[in-house]
Amino acid sequence: MSIVTLKKRIAIATSVDWPELLPEERPLVDAFEAAGLDAEPLIWSDPSIDWSAYDAVLLRSVWDYYKRHLEFTEWLGLLDKSGVLVLNETDLIRWNADKKYLLELRERGVAIVPSQVAAGACLREVVAGLDGQQIVIKPTVSGSAYNTVRGVAGSAELDQAMTDLPDDVYLVQPFLPEIQTDGEWSLLFFAGEFSHAVVKRPAAGDYRVQQQFGGESTLEEPTPAILESAKIALSAASIQPTYARVDGVVVNGRFLLMELELIEPYLFIPEHPAAAGHLVGAIAARL
Repeated sequence: MSIVTLKKRIAIATSVDWPELLPEERPLVDAFEAAGLDAEPLIWSDPSIDWSAYDAVLLRSVWDYYKRHLEFTEWLGLLDKSGVLVLNETDLIRWNADKKYLLELRERGVAIVPSQVAAGACLREVVAGLDGQQIVIKPTVSGSAYNTVRGVAGSAELDQAMTDLPDDVYLVQPFLPEIQTDGEWSLLFFAGEFSHAVVKRPAAGDYRVQQQFGGESTLEEPTPAILESAKIALSAASIQPTYARVDGVVVNGRFLLMELELIEPYLFIPEHPAAAGHLVGAIAARL
């Protein structure tokens, strides 16, 4: 009598905007198949899905989570009740969804971009204390430069931009011109092992490095100092992630953390095709 071994099933949670994943991430499905795993893209907000029917849930392209944060956290609770393995872990995702985690990492010895948190009327008070400085204001729960503004503290232009912002909690940071001149580093890690790195540069005259704003990314080899700084930032997380992206900028020869991306960071697979296999291998090791 032969024994039939069923393939492990992976739900790749994505958003309604990308029901079949981003085109750049479709190689993940082939990589899962090559590893003997069944992988299926599913919309995270679809109430008809039985997540407990899968062996693991991998978050990819859930790029609307910060606009539906309450609903998203309720969904994470649903996953917890189902008992399914979630990658990265739900506690890590909850922590990472709010950029106030940067201040925690600073307390743990990680060099971050100088940051202040301000809510409601306190936002203008914080900005007033930075009069004349170029600053960036972004919600603590956000992504892809959502509701992010840049300007000179004390200027009429920034004052108007702040008036147009919704009532929320914000991160206030200095604008770093190094992003325009040298670019922003993104270093990818799978199961704690360094995979590859890119440098993201904004379009001329802009400061946003995202592709939708004209930003470009190139595969580059980090210096030992940059790599070591990224590893320090990663090790400061309370739970070690299965996959992570460490974003930062070098200022006066020092790598400053901008983001520790642990929810569904873009992996730059077109720049480094082996990344798909690296991620799948890390997940297979967890099953």
